[in-house]
Amino acid sequence: MSSYVSSNNNRVYASLEPSYGQVATITEQNRIPLIKLGAKQTPVQTGRRDKTGSRTFAGLPNRIRRTVSFQLNTFMTEWTNQSVPPAHDPLFQAALGGGSAYFGGGTVQSVTNQTQLQFAAAHGLSPGQGITAGGEIRFVAAVQDATTLFINAPFTNLSGGSAVGGTMSYKLAEQLGSVTLFDYWDPSTAVQRLMNGAGIDKLQVKVNGDFHEFDFSGPGRDLVDSASFTSGDAGLTQFPSEPSTAGFDYTIVPGHLGQVWMGTSPAQFFTLTTAQLTLNNNISLRLHEFGSDFPRCVQGGVRSITLDFSLFEQDDAQTQQLYQAARQRSPIGVMIQLGEQAGQLFGAYMPAMVPEVPQFEDGDSRLQWKFQNSRAQGTVDDELYIAFG
Repeated sequence: MSSYVSSNNNRVYASLEPSYGQVATITEQNRIPLIKLGAKQTPVQTGRRDKTGSRTFAGLPNRIRRTVSFQLNTFMTEWTNQSVPPAHDPLFQAALGGGSAYFGGGTVQSVTNQTQLQFAAAHGLSPGQGITAGGEIRFVAAVQDATTLFINAPFTNLSGGSAVGGTMSYKLAEQLGSVTLFDYWDPSTAVQRLMNGAGIDKLQVKVNGDFHEFDFSGPGRDLVDSASFTSGDAGLTQFPSEPSTAGFDYTIVPGHLGQVWMGTSPAQFFTLTTAQLTLNNNISLRLHEFGSDFPRCVQGGVRSITLDFSLFEQDDAQTQQLYQAARQRSPIGVMIQLGEQAGQLFGAYMPAMVPEVPQFEDGDSRLQWKFQNSRAQGTVDDELYIAFG
């Protein structure tokens, strides 16, 4: 006897496409920690204007243009097996566009003025890549030579002879990628789905919730299901089978663990209450061209990277300097670290963010400053860097 399908019996995989709309292959490593996937397909039509002789709707052709969109909410999980990329790797590559860069770690020979590191051998790092040590993540601010570099903020405990850990880092680029999302359910006879050509229009990173979360949303090319599938849909001859689900890591990271560094001479803030980092690619689709049922590509517009955050006011120098930077519209460096253990680290670094003058929230017993729509700026594709460690 058939029964209801439990919404908990759901698994989603994300894989980077070799070209826009070309369905990617997946393995068990492509599974992501799912909270919710919302996907919909909507007809693009303005209605019929012919005179039918009645008030009855006479219908539309079967083949009309459709728009596809998705909203994907996920948890941040551990990255303990560094022989493979983090689970969210395809999504961040598609969102930022600049690919990924792996750093296998190294040994620090000396530390000067807390932020200048000299390695015992060539480090192979470039500005914007992340490094980790002692449960902390930092970013390369500048490279002096093959063995010496500067980081954006000091490590708490790092000295000559210390080892730094591996990271996977992501940079911005002019062109964006796309992913294929695979949506599998139990039982296997239930309707399974895939979305090809999924572009990341908006990425949001939420700070200080119950758990660390990443949200992705944007348009897709087509939404294909196993129930109505016919050979040729999305360029496939058959609907893809789900890979093995063995070995998936369900370990998620508590949302209150991490660090925040801000300022022209970065200082650690312990008073942050909430924050949300938003990357908006302002994507447009090549959808309305003659001769195609589906979009031909995704095209990013002017990029917007904003940070909304609240913190308790204190009368110390670093808090006052933050307010002064907002009044003067002076760019400051901002780094957010999620997690505090090796394998559970995520970092986002904005070298030049202009804070907006905060709103005073005095409804509670302690005064909070609420900064909204503080926007990152840069020269060319250098407003934001992201790394897992």
